[in-house]
Amino acid sequence: MDKNETKVQEEEHKPRIKPIIEAADSLSLGISMVVAVLMGVGIGYLLRSLTGIGWLFWIGVALGIAAAILNVYKAYSKQYKVFQELAKEPRYAIKRQLEEDAEDDEDYGEKKY
Repeated sequence: MDKNETKVQEEEHKPRIKPIIEAADSLSLGISMVVAVLMGVGIGYLLRSLTGIGWLFWIGVALGIAAAILNVYKAYSKQYKVFQELAKEPRYAIKRQLEEDAEDDEDYGEKKY
């Protein structure tokens, strides 16, 4: 086998659906927020219809908004963990490199540009 055949085989074995899933995950945050609020409104409307108490509708709306905020917080936490993992990789450790360069500059020696 030559290099071209190897590259073709590697491309065939790459998961093609992974980028689609990642895009859908990002899109699903917006959809889940809307669905959470709509479900809260629905629950509030149902409670108001069953009991006749008007303020139960607003309890449902508040629950829907709280669920949407919780969804945003969960997505943020997930992305923050991914960011922390990337920050640990040596090729993305720019902050450490800048700190080391600042320490090197203190000796007034040869500068690395």
